[in-house]
Amino acid sequence: MTVGRDGIQALIPHHGAMCLWDEVLDWDARCIRLRADNHRDPAHPLRSDGRLHALHLCEYGAQAMAVHGGLRARERGDTAPPGLLVALRAVRLHVARVDRLPGALEGEAEALAETAASQQYAFRIVHAGTLLAEGRAAVMLGA
Repeated sequence: MTVGRDGIQALIPHHGAMCLWDEVLDWDARCIRLRADNHRDPAHPLRSDGRLHALHLCEYGAQAMAVHGGLRARERGDTAPPGLLVALRAVRLHVARVDRLPGALEGEAEALAETAASQQYAFRIVHAGTLLAEGRAAVMLGA
């Protein structure tokens, strides 16, 4: 089941240009796959000096986690608690910047561990089948 941008914005606190994902392509209880086509936008809110650096793909990964949490909560008839990104680990950036890449970015996030107070996910961001960034992120819930 795909979810569009409006549906994503209903699930996470990020709105307008700060909502980085355009579409949920697929998801289940453990994983999510999303698509975005905003990385070339000159008005992208994470750009500096006209460039969108690969480091910002960590925010794409964190938002993928938030969307996944929101979808899982909605499926239970609930809303996801707010979360605070508290750690990034094993982040590997395979490019320097992404603002000149043609076509869409795709992201994947997979839940690795969770408690009522925290979650840990692995994330990957790809473009045209090429891995751009990967890592793990931890979020404290209810922050």
